[in-house]
Amino acid sequence: MLLSSGGFAIYRGFLPIYKILIPRYGSISNRANREKILATWLRSKGFRRTGLEPEQLSARILEECRTGGDFVRIVMDSVAAQQQAQRWAVYDPDNVLHVEKVKRDIPNALFVHIIRDGRDIALSLKKMGGFAPLPWDRSETNSLVATALYWEWMIHRGRTGGRHFPADYIEIRYEDLMTNPHETLGRLGTFIGQELDYDKIQRAGLGRLSESNSSFREEGKEKINPLGRWKERLSAANVAAIEGAVGPCLEENGYQLSLPPAERRISARASLMRSIYPAFLGGKFWVKMKTPVGRLADVSALELTDEPPTVAQSVRS
Repeated sequence: MLLSSGGFAIYRGFLPIYKILIPRYGSISNRANREKILATWLRSKGFRRTGLEPEQLSARILEECRTGGDFVRIVMDSVAAQQQAQRWAVYDPDNVLHVEKVKRDIPNALFVHIIRDGRDIALSLKKMGGFAPLPWDRSETNSLVATALYWEWMIHRGRTGGRHFPADYIEIRYEDLMTNPHETLGRLGTFIGQELDYDKIQRAGLGRLSESNSSFREEGKEKINPLGRWKERLSAANVAAIEGAVGPCLEENGYQLSLPPAERRISARASLMRSIYPAFLGGKFWVKMKTPVGRLADVSALELTDEPPTVAQSVRS
């Protein structure tokens, strides 16, 4: 929606400097690490989508880059300058895990935290394999509960980070964007200091506005109603388990619970999972970011080519 609104650089690539590249190769302040990060990035689909020439970008990154924020800023400022755009935006749900670090590295950064109903998130992530529960929680109900707890943990992490910069952080509900786009975009536009004309956005229709990435898109029903899919696809027992585990977080974010308290009483197993998963997720994140284990970060999501590009190859793909 932002890219379709006008004034933003059009970039639909993946820029996981905090999520993958720094954990994999180490602090970008070190030139040797910077060279490794750059060499990998130039082979990525994210770079190919910038449309930039590798030589000029490489020189700036090697000479100017000292933080992850420098890397993002150099890449995106270059994309914006090439397109004569005034602003840019990057997207990755895992950005909520790095709010404080991003803000330290990019002081004028603004954060838009989009929150969706945890019951729909649990259903969708389970279908697409987007979250791996612990091995003993792989049954249908337990995996849904574990995924809902992951949703809750992510929201709390983003909110905790945003609390340090209240003037530069906003939360938008996905459902409000779908059901009341004019008012929701008006509020968002005021926050970012730019008019967001819904009709103009619909006409541009970039990205997922015209091409769904729903995990249910093969069924051909995504454009009919992407909201509240859990009501049709989750059993009453699974809804009860999810609402029992993350009911307070659902209500805190404006989502009405569907079952009375007696039917969503949290089980002993779910109560144990509520104790384990936040510690597990927090510990896993700390180990990845603070220890050499981060060197095992998977780079497959970057969709790397075998060789770095030449100038002639550095075209938008």
